Amino acid sequence: MAHSPFETRLADNRLGALIWGREDAPQTWLALHGWLDNAASFSWLAPRLAEALDIRIVAIDFAGHGHSEWLPQGTDYPLWGYVHDVLDALDALSIERATLLAHSLGACVTCLLAAAMPERLERAYLIDGIGMLTTPVANTAHQLRHGILGVRRAGSMPPSYATLEAAARARVAGAVTPLSLEGAEVLVRRNLHDEGGSYSFRTDPRLLRPSQVRLTPEQDAALLESIETPLELFQAEEGIIGGQLDPKNVRARMPTLRTHPVPGGHHLHLEKAYVDGLAQSIIAVAGDPQRAPGRG
Repeated sequence: MAHSPFETRLADNRLGALIWGREDAPQTWLALHGWLDNAASFSWLAPRLAEALDIRIVAIDFAGHGHSEWLPQGTDYPLWGYVHDVLDALDALSIERATLLAHSLGACVTCLLAAAMPERLERAYLIDGIGMLTTPVANTAHQLRHGILGVRRAGSMPPSYATLEAAARARVAGAVTPLSLEGAEVLVRRNLHDEGGSYSFRTDPRLLRPSQVRLTPEQDAALLESIETPLELFQAEEGIIGGQLDPKNVRARMPTLRTHPVPGGHHLHLEKAYVDGLAQSIIAVAGDPQRAPGRG
């Protein structure tokens, strides 16, 4: 199995990316990582899928993450802004209708794209992510205030770390959901500036700001229920769906969604104990002749 990916840049060099699989593979999937992660998030899963399915997988770094450029000062990172990263990457790869492999934030972005531009998606495999974090309409003013104050708060110097392991331990300690040290090291290795004896994260600190505006639960439900693209959700048994994401179980009303429970936590694709099982589940579903695009 070829574990070492090929490094490239897309969208006028704005987006960093990693590629697994042979260049002339019959199909290319685009992989989308989670919040504060990067393209290396797929380092254990992508080679397994590329070999078994004979596909090429291109994993991008979203703007502000990994090796991708930060957005200009005075701008922000709304969820729907990442849709343009996906479209720019697809255009750069000359992919008209895409198959997406997406985790967490990437899965949320996939849902937005599927709702707004279904003509660009063939199928999507979602790893413990669906829908959006929302704000009830009654809390709109509070959310806006919270976000505005976050923008205006003076920034601080990012911390530095003496070793990669120290940076990985900081990533584990700061993770919103449990993340193993091994998994954190995979992510951190792609996300560090070497400052000559010390390291700092490449991640744009603005990604940590609270959102100024979020969709309401009603808007989220309307978007999800409108999706016609076949979606395969691999829901981690110890993940965040039903808690932080889709607490009202809108997914039960989505006509083209199928759910596949899988062992592991939210970062199961970076858990050595669970990545093989996840890969086998995706491989089995990808080879299902009954699940043709456009069918529920």
